[in-house]
Amino acid sequence: MRPSSVRHRQEVHELCAGTIRALAGQAELHFRGPELHRGHRRVPMPAPHLHPSFDGADFASFRGAADGMASRLLHTDPALHRSLCPDDTAGRLIFEILEQFRVESLAADAWSGVRANLAHRFAQWSQDYVASGLTETVHGMLLFTVTQMCRARITAEPIPEATEDLIESTRFALASVLGGHLPLLRRTRFSQNDFGGHAQAVAELIGRHLEPPTDTDGSGDDRRDGRAAFSLLFDFDPDDETFTTAVSGRSRALGECGDGYRVFTRAYDETRQIASLVRPELLQDYRRRLDLTIDTQRLDVRKLGRQLKALLSKPVPDGWDGGREEGYIDGRRLAQLVTSPTERRLFRAERTEPQTDTTVTFLIDCSGSMKEFGEPVAVLVDVFARALELADARCEILGFTTAAWNGGGARRDWLRSGRPRNPGRLNEVRQLVFKDAETSWRRARPAIAGLLKNDLFKEGVDGEAVDWACSRMRGTQGRRLLFVISDGSPLDGATALANDEFYLDHHLQVVVERHEDERAVEVYGLGVGLDLSPYYDRCRTLDLSRGTNSDVIADVLSMIAH
Repeated sequence: MRPSSVRHRQEVHELCAGTIRALAGQAELHFRGPELHRGHRRVPMPAPHLHPSFDGADFASFRGAADGMASRLLHTDPALHRSLCPDDTAGRLIFEILEQFRVESLAADAWSGVRANLAHRFAQWSQDYVASGLTETVHGMLLFTVTQMCRARITAEPIPEATEDLIESTRFALASVLGGHLPLLRRTRFSQNDFGGHAQAVAELIGRHLEPPTDTDGSGDDRRDGRAAFSLLFDFDPDDETFTTAVSGRSRALGECGDGYRVFTRAYDETRQIASLVRPELLQDYRRRLDLTIDTQRLDVRKLGRQLKALLSKPVPDGWDGGREEGYIDGRRLAQLVTSPTERRLFRAERTEPQTDTTVTFLIDCSGSMKEFGEPVAVLVDVFARALELADARCEILGFTTAAWNGGGARRDWLRSGRPRNPGRLNEVRQLVFKDAETSWRRARPAIAGLLKNDLFKEGVDGEAVDWACSRMRGTQGRRLLFVISDGSPLDGATALANDEFYLDHHLQVVVERHEDERAVEVYGLGVGLDLSPYYDRCRTLDLSRGTNSDVIADVLSMIAH
């Protein structure tokens, strides 16, 4: 039987981590989810092609990224690199790419497998970049052309013919801009310091062209600018904080049950609209408090909406534009060849418009320990709900908790029935709807603020909640993303005592694994001060101790971009 995609992914991560440790000579390196760590600390990898979304069918692509990480650790002096790196974002972006190409060019000739893996990974990244539509923007094409030109020069590997055709005009324009720096990049690649001087010059020259365009009409509309989306693929800064990893394990009770996960009774389970649990006057008070916090954080929702639009939309045909000097011949204008022989506007071109066909669901753990994070989480989901609506994407905000502590009516029924062994889940599940996909952000504003009501937070049965949230997206089309926001492992005291401590943990792993195999929904874990990689292969740890700021927003955006 083919192993599950999640288990296979973990095996690949372990294999690639071993390769990195061997090449770089650093014993503490390992993967947590898709990110490389040294001990408990994340190791940043700024180059975009070092962040593949793992596909079991393309092991060589992930292996190439791992070899690139090892090359970076082996050949880059971090202190020297920091001293040479430009301060501005655009210049730093280019400088980081060039340094990665330098270290990849140093792979020994005897390491033919490593060199092949590196080339394969970059080729795959290039294909993904073109497929994303970023080459249709001015900044996107500029960045793409620079990466192709510089890698070819530094590694002495030719640019593929199809790519050469795509970048031909931009490449010609850049040749005069970059002057004599390009050939010097390869000649100095064995010296990080000497190479860095020429890389700084290239970064400065290209960085000038990557500055955001002036907003002359006051609209702030940069939807055609691919730089915003592309910049999300870069991982500049290391995490300063050390986050604890969730402790999980396999359940003996779940393994012994031939029929899998059990629920003792669903008689007390319920799905509730938040408006039915909180008085309208109190919701209005919570909303005013939430609005004040959002204003204090100075979050730019419209900019976020434009970034989401760039990430989530795809061009779709929207008719034709006639009167062009190139394109497809317009049969309706052929008569002009006779009446006006010098007329050149005889062609037409297909018109496209960006269209977003995406559903994003935020599923919030409303267990007791999440009370202190209610406000920053409410800010996060509120801002994203509004921005997703501006990007023409669908959004749901859901929560999960229990209706009682210590099992409630479900546990009482179990006691009355004689305490049968391994009863399974033993509490009253309560599923919360703060905003459904059909409700606009404006109408859902008071309900979203219901996250500030502390007595909603009790215990958590995560696996069933993930299943429920995924089932709500089943009838939607396009891309479907689920973000689970949690600060801990699944916890229900009654269930743990009657089965074993890892019963709900094990079930969550099984549920996430199944949805990853089905590939209908992309499931992401957002850990609030906790690394959730034991449950979610695609996860990120959020630091909400200072509220929901621009760094937190960027963390979530980077997951969507990957």
